[in-house]
Amino acid sequence: MLAEADAATDSGSIGALLRREGLYSSHLTNWRRERNAGITQGLTPRTRGPKPRIDSSTKEVQRLLRENERLTERLRKAEIIIDVQKKVAALLGRTLATPDPEDLL
Repeated sequence: MLAEADAATDSGSIGALLRREGLYSSHLTNWRRERNAGITQGLTPRTRGPKPRIDSSTKEVQRLLRENERLTERLRKAEIIIDVQKKVAALLGRTLATPDPEDLL
């Protein structure tokens, strides 16, 4: 609509365009202001109707990614706690037994 209004050069052609489309000149003014400000989100065409459904495999991938992030954060916190325990043991002069890797599983 703005491109058509900007292309209108004859006198009265913008008025004819506005009458044909049932618009007011304030609509053009607001749309031009938004276009110049970079707010074109409302001017872009959008698909109508409900949003497409997400299939079960995509949901599963998203769930696994969230679980991976949660477990990674939990591991990071556990490693910090272990480091603190090692430092406390070193300050107290005690040695901590290193766990068998098979016991951790």
